[in-house]
Amino acid sequence: MLSRVANSIYWMNRYIERAENHARFIGVTFNLILDMPKHEKAQWEPMLYASGDYDTFKSFYPQSNRSNILRFMSFDERNPNAILSCVHKARENARSIREIISKEMWEHINQFYHSCKEASRREKWKIDDWQDFFNQVKMDSQLYYGIVDSTFTRNEGYQFSRLGRYLERADKTSRFVDVKYFILLPDVHEVGSNLDVLQWSAVLKSVSAFNMYRQAYLTINPAQIVEYLMLDRYFPRSLFYCLKEVEEAIIQITGHQNKQHPAVRIIGKLRSEMEYNDINDIFKIGLHESLDIFQQKLNKVGNVIHESYFALKPEPETEEQEMEQ
Repeated sequence: MLSRVANSIYWMNRYIERAENHARFIGVTFNLILDMPKHEKAQWEPMLYASGDYDTFKSFYPQSNRSNILRFMSFDERNPNAILSCVHKARENARSIREIISKEMWEHINQFYHSCKEASRREKWKIDDWQDFFNQVKMDSQLYYGIVDSTFTRNEGYQFSRLGRYLERADKTSRFVDVKYFILLPDVHEVGSNLDVLQWSAVLKSVSAFNMYRQAYLTINPAQIVEYLMLDRYFPRSLFYCLKEVEEAIIQITGHQNKQHPAVRIIGKLRSEMEYNDINDIFKIGLHESLDIFQQKLNKVGNVIHESYFALKPEPETEEQEMEQ
C-alpha cells in the first residue's frame, strides 16, 4: 500500500474519533453543569485543557465564557481541533482516496461534513440545540465506524483505520481522566464529596462507561474508576484495550514474524507495561504523573508510526548515480 494512501486512511479515522470524543466531552459537561449545585462555578475551561487548545483559544478570545468556548470547540476554523475542522479534514482525506475506501464510507463522511457545516451557519443556539448537535456528531461518528466494519475489506487499509482510531481514543481517554483529577477538583477537601462523585460519574459518561462500570463495581469509587478506564481488558475505551488494538493492527501491517520492527517494539513495550501494572503502582507514582508519562509515550508511538509508514524517504542512490555525481 502506498504511504500516501495509508496516511490518509490513518488520519481520516483519527479525525473522526477526535470529533466524536470532543462532542462526548462537551455534551457531558453540559449535563454536569446542570446537575452541579447552584453555588458552584460552571467549569468550561477544562474542555480546552482536555483538547490541548487552551493557548490557541486565549489568542483569539478575551473571555472564557460558555458561548465563546462552544463556538471555538465546535465551529471555529482557526482551531484545528474544532469538530468542524476535524470532520472537514477527515472528508478531505477520504476524498483523496475515494477509489480505495467503500462508496458507503465516502458518502457518509461527505454527509457528516455538510451536516456540521450547515449547523455552523446557525446564529442563535439554545442549550437543547447544542445538545442535539453533539448527540448527532456522536451518532454520525459511530455510524461511520459501523460502515467501516461492514464494508471495508480486512486488508492493510483496514488495519491503518483501526490504528488511527484506537491511538486517538487512548489519547483522549487519558486526557479526560487527567482533566478530572488535575483540574476539575484541585481542593483536596472536596475529595469524596457529592461534587466529587458527580464529576467522576461525568468522566465515566464522557467515554460511555457509566453502565458498564456499574456492572463491574457497585459504587462510584475514584480508584476503581481509574483502574477501569486505564487497565480494564475488555472495555473498548480503556487505555489497555486501545493499546492492545493498536499493537494487533501494527502486527497485522508488519507481519507476525517482524517483531523487531520499531513500531512493534515500542507499542509492545508500552502495552506490556500497562498489562502488568496495577492501580497501586499508578497511585504510587501519582495519577497525573502516570498519565503524563503515558501521553508522552503515546506521542512517541505516533512518531514511530509516522516515521515507519508515512514519512517520505529518499531512495538509495545506485552506483551509476554516484558515478555521475
